[in-house]
Amino acid sequence: MSGFVGVCSWTRGSGSRERCIDGRRKFSVARMSIPGASIDENIVDVLRARGLVDAVTHEEIRESCENPVKVYCGFDPTADSLHLGNYIALVTLRWFQLCGHQPVALVGGATGKVGDPSGKSAERPIMSDETIDENLAGISKNIGQVLKPIDGADATTDPVIMNNIDWVGKLSFLDFLREVGIFARVGTMLSKDSVKLRMDSDEGMSFTEFTYQLLQAYDFMYLNERHGVRIQIGGSDQWGNITAGTELARKVNGVSLFGITFPLLTRSDGKKFGKSEGGAIWLSPEKLSPYQLYQYLVKIPDDDVCTFMRRLTFMDLKEIDQIEKSMAEEGYKANTAQKILGEEVTRILHGEEGVKSALVRKHGIPCLRPENH
Repeated sequence: MSGFVGVCSWTRGSGSRERCIDGRRKFSVARMSIPGASIDENIVDVLRARGLVDAVTHEEIRESCENPVKVYCGFDPTADSLHLGNYIALVTLRWFQLCGHQPVALVGGATGKVGDPSGKSAERPIMSDETIDENLAGISKNIGQVLKPIDGADATTDPVIMNNIDWVGKLSFLDFLREVGIFARVGTMLSKDSVKLRMDSDEGMSFTEFTYQLLQAYDFMYLNERHGVRIQIGGSDQWGNITAGTELARKVNGVSLFGITFPLLTRSDGKKFGKSEGGAIWLSPEKLSPYQLYQYLVKIPDDDVCTFMRRLTFMDLKEIDQIEKSMAEEGYKANTAQKILGEEVTRILHGEEGVKSALVRKHGIPCLRPENH
């Protein structure tokens, strides 16, 4: 697969809409019935309000986001589709875009050959180059399901996909030791949670996995040097890898880069969100139909549904608050909130046709929140 995919080949179609909430202009994506964040809102405030911030490397990140910045998140090709756990990263990148920043999705053609040990009790199996290329093609399509140009917005916010094989693949082992390894301290690397957990296990950790954090750190530094990327986002399990990148850039170039993590999706009963008895909840319709996705979402417990609305959709917070309030009122029809959540996430990933196919197959009923609401 080509390393630098560049600005994705989406077109700016007609049919986009804008909604005004509280008198302020809000962007809405073409063919999506979801309001975006107003351009004058700080992205850090937006994410915090929606429960999408677990930790930040520096509180100055908010000030740095007063002006347009480039932000990236990495996606390794561990399968031929991303899953619902990855979806929250795409939503977070989308919020950055809606607030006037440029999202960069980094697919791991290089890091996928190594495997991230974060959150894993055993080493990932080595994949063939052919499998990695097939997986890269699949997850790139998934990225395009959520990250699209915004009609009416400046082209500088258009999403970009890059592949780290383009630069890591050209780096020799000796060059890597001289340019990156010399700045790494083994004690610091050993202190990372992803390393400590594996070192204490029977499986242990290979040298290959141990170096993963340095590869991710190099990606961050490279993207800053060559493309001006200043922020990296990731799940809370990526904290060690993200801080490795901010430290490397500080030591090598004397620059301050920023990281922000979002909470991993879990339900109030402790179960992992995004998994079912049948396996992962995939984003690709070839692996999981819109109907199956919708069915998973409508089974979310009442205690979690509004939290997931805030984190997984672009619905206005006031509307979510109203739904949450209605759930405690007499006359509330059970599962109404879950159906709205199901429709919204299905619409984001599969469009209006995906919502219609899911509902027609189930009930033959119209959408609760039709596109032209």
